[in-house]
Formats: sequence, structure tokens, C-alpha cells
Amino acid sequence: MAEEHRSTQAELAELATEITRISRLSGELMIRLSRRWELPTVDPLNLRRPALQATWSTVRHPTRILGAQWALTRRYLSLLKYLGFRAVGRPTDPAAAPARADRRFRSEKWDEKLIFDLLKQAYLLTADWMLDNVARMQGVSADDRQRIHFYTRQFAEALSPSNFVLTNPEVLETTRKEKGLNLLRGFRQLLEDMQRGDGQLLISMTDYDAFEVGKNIATTPGKVVYQNEMMQLIQYSPTTKTAYTRPLLIIPPWINKFYILDLQPKNSFIKYAVDRGYTVFVISWVNPDEKLRYKRFEDYAHDGIFEALDAIEKATGQREVNTIGYCIGGTLLAATLALMKARGDDRIQSATFFTTQTDFSEAGELKVFIDDKQLKFLEKKIKAKGYLDGESMAMTFNMLRASDLIWTFVVNNYLLGKKPASFDLLYWNSDYTRLPETMHLYYLRNMYLENRLVERGGISMDGVPIDLRTIDLPVYIQSSREDHIAPYPSVYKTTQLVSGDTTFMLAGSGHIAGVINPPAAEKYGYWTNDALPPDPEDWIAGAEAHQGSWWPHWDNWLKGKSGRRIPARQPGDGDLPVIEDAPGSYVKA
Repeated sequence: MAEEHRSTQAELAELATEITRISRLSGELMIRLSRRWELPTVDPLNLRRPALQATWSTVRHPTRILGAQWALTRRYLSLLKYLGFRAVGRPTDPAAAPARADRRFRSEKWDEKLIFDLLKQAYLLTADWMLDNVARMQGVSADDRQRIHFYTRQFAEALSPSNFVLTNPEVLETTRKEKGLNLLRGFRQLLEDMQRGDGQLLISMTDYDAFEVGKNIATTPGKVVYQNEMMQLIQYSPTTKTAYTRPLLIIPPWINKFYILDLQPKNSFIKYAVDRGYTVFVISWVNPDEKLRYKRFEDYAHDGIFEALDAIEKATGQREVNTIGYCIGGTLLAATLALMKARGDDRIQSATFFTTQTDFSEAGELKVFIDDKQLKFLEKKIKAKGYLDGESMAMTFNMLRASDLIWTFVVNNYLLGKKPASFDLLYWNSDYTRLPETMHLYYLRNMYLENRLVERGGISMDGVPIDLRTIDLPVYIQSSREDHIAPYPSVYKTTQLVSGDTTFMLAGSGHIAGVINPPAAEKYGYWTNDALPPDPEDWIAGAEAHQGSWWPHWDNWLKGKSGRRIPARQPGDGDLPVIEDAPGSYVKA
């Protein structure tokens, strides 16, 4: 009896603690929200026009409505058939089943009770029916159909029974066992996330206290040997007695921080390259504020690539380098290579592209957010500060995989009341960076909206017309089969633009995991094919599958282009003094 009394007292104490925390957070949050209240802009997503067109097209063809209704009826009849067999204890296949990668219904509790099993299947049938009808929608352009399909999927994923207390058996069981304390913890964590976002919901994806940049993440030894207002240049310390003559310069995207390539020793691409005997230099872009609002696309080439090349020559005595460009860093590298070709500058001897787009005609679902009306709305938003908040860009990317990157954490954090697990990649994903006004608006309009980089002279840098077809140095192009940000059919198009010796390699997994796939993990695999037909599906049809990481394949490609081995260089040995230890101060801002 005494033990039960102590247990009750402990539960009440925990309850009181949570209520106190919630009260304090609620008050602080209301003050913050009152300071940043803004009236909503009407239709900022530009959905009204295509939605009205689609509705009008459907109304004018009643047979389509009847066909859609009958298709849904057939689906529910199959569910009734399943119910009948299940009621009499006869085994039968379900009317609908979640995809293997769908983590929403992986708990066995969804199958244990008939009510939740039926609820799950009814939802899957209906959501699939909605998306099928949108995919067959007539009377709208392909771009508008993609936009409607994207937001219909967002709507369907938001309505999943897994997202609500009363329709999620795992949440109900947890709530019963914990007497509702999980929901109080979840509400408190919701308030904490809104406080962290200054009134905007920034869902915690990992335990942020578990990582510290430079301490247990981004720890490969090296030194900052050069810096300007745009970037720091890091030279990594060798781990081999000899190194290749030709240095390697990595140009990461400025949409995120560079240490995606240096998470932890076990999955660091930078450490892998250093261990292979390359003298590795990496650009660490600054997190820009309003002072850099007028920085242009070519300023990233001048203050980034060109100043890095000059610094590398001073540090090593070597004029010629190999390069890697990742995502938008690769787009910048491609444009810069064409500029250098026009000027007769041959310092870059080879280029590797990670998940890089140069022809944006099939750029995937990111184009949903980019049309003339949305860009004008974004322009007004950016001009108020001179930059785009990193949180806004992060939410855009998360919406592309809302089921995994939004709703999974809503259920875990706010309904089950659990703290998210420690995961280095998701820590990096939440380490947002801002984007300067002039460069970002130029990039979205000229690349994504108007696709001008692919045209001969479509864009100019320093007054020089850019033509990617003049790039005639050796090129290695990496893409990922499940990439939702830079789809492989879009990345593949670069093979048809450049004119040098080109290798295309398709990795398993997506935009990040497809790149960060160390050999020790023995995951995903990759495909190669020496032929480069115009259609990427023809390339895949003739490709050879390989097990494990593609990193050794790239190493074998690059080492023949890196010169002889010489005594390894230490940062500071050349004409550039050491400024500070890697990963530097810019990445921590």
C-alpha cells in the first residue's frame, strides 16, 4: 500500500512538473508570437488557379466523376470482402497494405485489432484513390498537375490515422500505460520546438545536445589556411606518409554546411579521401546575413572557387587541382568551368559532381515551389531581411518527404512523448543556413524557373556567355536512384552536355545517404555503364550492378588523374599560415 502511495505521489509530482513547464513555455511563446504576428498572404502557393481549372474540367465531364466514384466503390468492396473473411476467421490478403518503406504502420498493434486494421486499410485505399485521380487529371498543364498532386499528397499524409491519438493504437496503448503523461510531455516538447523557432514550429529531429561541431562531429584534423568574408578554406592534415601531387578541392553547397562530408570518422568522406592519399581542401561557406544580401552567383565563384585555387597554389605550390562539387556547389562548379574555358584558365584538371543538376527541365518536386507568382512572393519576403531564413528552406526540403521528415517526428515527439534519437545526419540537417537575397533569387529564376544554364549563353558571368558544352576535362557524375531533390534523370542530363571523358555512376538510396555511404557500411550498392545513351532508362537497362559503396570506384577513377606520390604536405608548410583548427569558426555560426 505504501509503495502504491509513493508511486502515485511520484506520478503527481511528474504531472505537476510538466504542467509548470508548459505554463512557462506557453507564456513565453505568446509574447513571441504577438511580436511577430503577420497577416497571411492570399494564395502564396499559387494553387487557386490550377485547382479551379481542374475542378471545372472535372465538372464538365460527369462520366469522369462516375468513373472515379465507381473506382472508389470497388476498393471499398474489396475491403468489405476482407472484413467478411476476417470475421469468420479465414485467412485472406488485405485489400491494401503499406509500402515496405512506409514506417507509419510498422507497429504490430495495427494488425492485432480489427478496427485499427480496417482503419489503416481504408485510409490507404482512399489516399491511393485520391492520388490516382490527380495523376489522371485533365484540363491542366503538367506543371499544375504536379503541383496539385504534391499538395494532395501533403493533405493525405496529414490525415493519416497514425497522426491522431484516438486512431493510433500504439499511442493509445502508451497513453493508457502512462496515464496521459506522454501527451503532456509531447505538448511541452511542441512548445519548446515553437520557442526554438521563435513562434515557427521547428520539429526536433534529433537530440541536439548529443552533438557539438568540432567535438564529436566534423572532427577530421586540419587547419583553416585562408578566409575571406564568404568562406574559410580548410586544408586537412595527412594520414599517409605520401600524397598525390595534385590537390583535391571540394566545393560543398551553401544551402547546408560542409560537414555532411565529415560527420563522424566512420562515415566521413573527407577522412576517406585523406586516408587514400589526397591533399584535401574544403570550402566552408559563411552563414550570410544582411551584409551579404547583394552577393551574386558569380561572387560565389570569385570569392569561393577562384580565391580557393589561388590559396591552394600558395599552400602547396601546385597550380593544377582536381575538384568535387556537391549539389548547388556542383552547379556553380559547372558554370565556373565554362567561364574558365572561355578565359583559357586550365587550373582545374578534373571535376566530380555529387547529385548536381545543370539542366533543370526535370528537376523534380522542388519546382512545385517555383513559378513566377511564388517567386514574386518570395522576393518580397526576402527583401525585408536581405536573406532567406534557413528554416524556410529546411521546411521546403522536409515537405518533399513529409511522411518521414515531419509526421514521423510529430508522432514520436508530440504523441508518444519521446525524445528523438541521436542521429548525426539529422543534426546536420537541422543546422540551417541562410541564403543571400540577390544570389538566391537569381538561382531560382535562372536555373529552376527558366532553365537558362543549359542554353548556350543563357547566362553570363562577368559578361562572359556560359556554354557548358565547352567543358572538355574528365568528369565523374554521381547520382542517387531515390534522390527526391536532384532526381537521377535530371542529373543524367549533364552527360549529354559536357564534351570531355565522362563517367556516370548511379548510387542506391537518396540525396544524402546515396553520397554518404562508406565502404564499411556495406549498404545500397551502385550501378555503372560505360555507354551514355540519351535516355537514362536505356543507361539503367544496360548497367552493371555492384555491391557496397561506390567510394572505391571513384577513388580508382581519380587516382589516375592525381599525379605521382610525394611526401605528404602539412597545413602551414607552404606560404599560407595557419589561422585556426578545423572545422573553423564559420561553420559554427
